Amino acid sequence: MPEEWILNYHLMHPGAESLPGDPNAAFHLDGVYHLHYILRHPWKGRQTFAFIHVTSPDLLHWNWQPTVLQRSFTGHGMFSGTGFIAPDGRPAVIYHGEASGRNQIALATDRKLSGWEKPYPVEVKRADGSPAEMHHWDPDCFRIGDTYYAISGGNNPPVFKSRDLRHWTLIGDFVRRQPADVVVGEDISCPNFFPIGNQWMLLCISHPLGCRYYLGDWDAAAEQFVPRTHGRMNWARNEQPAWGVLHRTDFFAPESVETPDGRRVMWAWITSAGPDNLLLNRTIQSLPRELSLPSDGRLRIQPLRELEGQRRDPVTLRNLVLSHPLTGHGDRVPPRDAPALQRLAELPGDSSEFRVVIPRAEASRKLFGFVLFAGGDDPGLPILLRPDTGTLRVGSTEAPFALAELTAGEDLELRVFVDKYLVEVFANGRQAVLAAHPHPADRRSLDAFTVGAPTSLRQLDLWRLEPTHRGFHEARTHRVWEPKPR
Repeated sequence: MPEEWILNYHLMHPGAESLPGDPNAAFHLDGVYHLHYILRHPWKGRQTFAFIHVTSPDLLHWNWQPTVLQRSFTGHGMFSGTGFIAPDGRPAVIYHGEASGRNQIALATDRKLSGWEKPYPVEVKRADGSPAEMHHWDPDCFRIGDTYYAISGGNNPPVFKSRDLRHWTLIGDFVRRQPADVVVGEDISCPNFFPIGNQWMLLCISHPLGCRYYLGDWDAAAEQFVPRTHGRMNWARNEQPAWGVLHRTDFFAPESVETPDGRRVMWAWITSAGPDNLLLNRTIQSLPRELSLPSDGRLRIQPLRELEGQRRDPVTLRNLVLSHPLTGHGDRVPPRDAPALQRLAELPGDSSEFRVVIPRAEASRKLFGFVLFAGGDDPGLPILLRPDTGTLRVGSTEAPFALAELTAGEDLELRVFVDKYLVEVFANGRQAVLAAHPHPADRRSLDAFTVGAPTSLRQLDLWRLEPTHRGFHEARTHRVWEPKPR
């Protein structure tokens, strides 16, 4: 991988280009986090898929382990699934066995996940003991009381149950009804089902529209999920089509884990996220995001709090005023030149975070924003608040976010993470958007603009973020993760 593509604190694959890169089977065991992700690799003259295994003490500093879950051991390739704990306390994974025609379960032989028993297929029967006719695809397994439930992905996922992970009985449809904003033809794949707040969350994708989620209730009598609401985490760029796997999907294939202190943390595979699908084959995971559901029933999305421990060299600027508003009806937005494009600061390196707080009254009904990396013929990467559409725009991606929907008196707060060419923006814990913008390494400008009237910024904080990629560089050299080719 060329040096300019190597990120500082995002988890990415240390080998050559690969596809797909779904994160899978996450655990916290004895003080160590474990995550797997899919790697396509050569196998006897063709391609197959393995689960690459990485470990971390803090969800940021990752080390690569020998790859056990691969075709040379399992007898089939590894497609998406999840991790859970078996009745005897051992870690287990459920996944779809590529070319096996079945979902599979494997049990670990130790809590370091360095050894596994041979996997076995998930065989589902009806209540009368006859084989169940069902679609076998991306599975998930979750436990309620002493009963294990599993689902198998697709347009209409079935749910089935077991006490011992060996004998499975079909129940019926997992999802009782589809919310109105779910498009006919969307599938449920890469599913992950867990309690959050006072509801249950189904985190998943549809292949044509990317990462999304349902929030709702578990009907214990019917053994079925009853959605209340549905939301999306992937948002189209202007140049993307309205529908289509890997052409409309920048944020894809999620996985989550519960931390020891009860936080629900997720990742997603960043598939394209830039012009010409430039990130598609690089197997980059998003920043870990903390998910929570307060009493208002609206999902909160925050950057992993451990990222704050990577902050160095803090700089704080207060009471900044964007004093040169654009006023012409034909003015270019964002502007390209001073004074309308106003320099605020230089980012402290290619690994940084900045946070900006804007009083609610100053932000209300304003079209304004920030521009990163502008210079020469490059207009930079815009981050805009658009009251006309109630959206947050990052690059050419727009996602729903309206100040009017914040609680009374809540100021606007943006947290922006810059990792070389990759930028992730979090807005008031309500929305998160990412974009890729390649640019010269020495271009680190942070500019701002406002339309119609001046805008005051209460505070701008900047930090250099200490890189977390030492394990990545070691894995590039030692390649302990490399699967067997035959």
